[in-house]
Amino acid sequence: MREWSIQQLARAAGVTSRTLRHYGDVGVLHPSRTGSNGMRFYDEDALVRLQRILLLRDLGLALPAIRDVLAGHDDTASALRTHLDLLEHERRQLDRRIAAVRTTLAKTERGEELVADEVFDGFDHTQYRDEVIERWGKDAYDSGDRWWRGMDDAARHDWMKQVEQLNHDWIAAARAGLDPAGPEAQDLARRHVAWLSSIPGTPGGGTAADSPREYVLGLADMYVEDERFAANYGGREGAEFVRDALTYYV
Repeated sequence: MREWSIQQLARAAGVTSRTLRHYGDVGVLHPSRTGSNGMRFYDEDALVRLQRILLLRDLGLALPAIRDVLAGHDDTASALRTHLDLLEHERRQLDRRIAAVRTTLAKTERGEELVADEVFDGFDHTQYRDEVIERWGKDAYDSGDRWWRGMDDAARHDWMKQVEQLNHDWIAAARAGLDPAGPEAQDLARRHVAWLSSIPGTPGGGTAADSPREYVLGLADMYVEDERFAANYGGREGAEFVRDALTYYV
């Protein structure tokens, strides 16, 4: 089987030899063999493992979490398919952002009036109006609607980026096979509850306090039961991970 020296692998992967040695020291990537002179060598299995490490690192996982994920997924092909699904999801999201920016740029250069729905493609805060009113009353919807319309474009953009990043992190954690009760998932749950609390009109909204327990649990169940919400977390399986993490959190 072909093998690569530590310098060759580092150059190909765009990392340093020191990084690879550190990966070996913490137990995420051991060399396939070590020469008599102490030189480390890596085979094809190590190449694939390093690719998975770099993908998980890009998702924001720390090395201890990466080690746990790799230990729990012996089926390399299945794990790579999961990574591929996530990358394709990110590509679709990026394609939508690119299209929105191109539209904004073209209209700005032509002096045309901008349309908020085009600038902020993918988010329509009125689409769940009837459901919000049914669940929490018209005052809740009106309060949230005033809050949204009262923000300028920059504030809306920042808020949407926060939601997008949170959803991305949920998907990454679920597909990495993390424990819903583990520290990484529980930090996501904390962020999620804080985000819910920032939305006026909802139970606990508009304050820095945690949202009411029943409200969080109700939403967590809805994420799983309603495919429209489950899609935000990569499908039903991802939504179940979110539900389990939120349930443990509250």
